Amino acid sequence: MNLLIRPDQVVPFDRGNGVVTIPYVGRWNAEDNRITTGQTVFAVGTGLPVHSHNVEESVLIIEGLAIAEIDGERFDLVAGEATWVPAGVPHRFLNRGDEPMRIYWVYGGREVTRTITATGETFEHLSESDRGGLTTR
Repeated sequence: MNLLIRPDQVVPFDRGNGVVTIPYVGRWNAEDNRITTGQTVFAVGTGLPVHSHNVEESVLIIEGLAIAEIDGERFDLVAGEATWVPAGVPHRFLNRGDEPMRIYWVYGGREVTRTITATGETFEHLSESDRGGLTTR
């Protein structure tokens, strides 16, 4: 089965506080997928809490200015730069600019979970519990 994903035809997943995810490929629409992909848009002054996944993740900054916190280190990123984070490594992305920031993410797996570092809570990616957008300014 092949897929053609048109972002304007995908139902966005609102994470709260100006963080919105547009899911592309995942177990919701691809029976044999080995990756999970999508975009997340961060309004000015927003981000996600520090978390980790059960699978590796690569993130490409599509637009805007980002801070990537990976395993306690902070990196300033601009459009066109990318990261790779192994499974289990705490990380997060924050919008450090004055315009929206957009990332494209790829998880190396079909069954993706998120574990919030501060609480230890683990839940399925893009489930009702997977909200938690936060204001950083």
